[in-house]
Amino acid sequence: MALVTLPGLDGVLPLIASGKVRELFQVDGNSLLFVATDRISAYDVIMKNGVPDKGIMLTLMTAHWFKYLQQQIPDLQTHFISLDVPSAVSADKAAQLRGRSMHVRKLKVFPVEAIVRGYISGSAWASYQKNGTVNGKKMPEGLQESQELPEPIYTPSTKAELGAHDENISTEEAAKVVGDKYAARIEELALKIYKAARDYAREKGIIIADTKFEFGLDEATDQVVLVDEVLTPDSSRFWSVEKYQIGKGQDSFDKQYLRDWLTSNNLKNKEGVSMTDDVVAATRAKYAEAFRILTGKSVEEAVGELK
Repeated sequence: MALVTLPGLDGVLPLIASGKVRELFQVDGNSLLFVATDRISAYDVIMKNGVPDKGIMLTLMTAHWFKYLQQQIPDLQTHFISLDVPSAVSADKAAQLRGRSMHVRKLKVFPVEAIVRGYISGSAWASYQKNGTVNGKKMPEGLQESQELPEPIYTPSTKAELGAHDENISTEEAAKVVGDKYAARIEELALKIYKAARDYAREKGIIIADTKFEFGLDEATDQVVLVDEVLTPDSSRFWSVEKYQIGKGQDSFDKQYLRDWLTSNNLKNKEGVSMTDDVVAATRAKYAEAFRILTGKSVEEAVGELK
């Protein structure tokens, strides 16, 4: 059973924001509880039903990456505190939040998506076909779809409100939004994180074609901090190393099966759509496979290791 609505925490932890997948609760003046539901969206529309354990997979994969990345990049700071549910939450509600909640530092979040592309695909490929550029950057001639780029590139976008679309912007435009100093640090960190994750994932059998990060500001120390979920099938394009073929689109470890089903059934961009059981099962299988490959554990094993 997919958990698409969360147990009410009113009177215990105030709800301060609700997104496509996540809900944010105030723990105290300095920290928040990030809770991932099993909701799933495609083409910026949330489906009526969800994918069982999806929120747990996103949360535990993110925690796995935070730990690994901080070992690889010593000066990297994240907002992660723990996977523990705050003691103020009753036992029955805490059980529903187990594995899908992260206690995190409360920070001022920069209003840009920090996207890094190691391969040319999706909107970047469409832009390249049209004018040979990606986010205003001139790219090498003769690239093929899904080809690895000579070096990963940073291609920021705006952060749209719920229901709206993000828009690709140039690095210069991103600097105008957040300021030159922070823009440079965000770009530096995003590229470092991508390269570390890319190398790790490739050894495991997954290509990270592109991914998006979010960063916040610790105003007390003036440090740029990695926040939100990281390197999950919801925030990244994962491909199989074994099945990779240059010159065409690739099968992804994400909600591509759902997108294809919506498109083929003329349901793209329509509200109030319920996924069929086979679409739910196939989508869950993709997420679970990526989780197992990258963490080395099944979802059940990872949850079993929690306190």
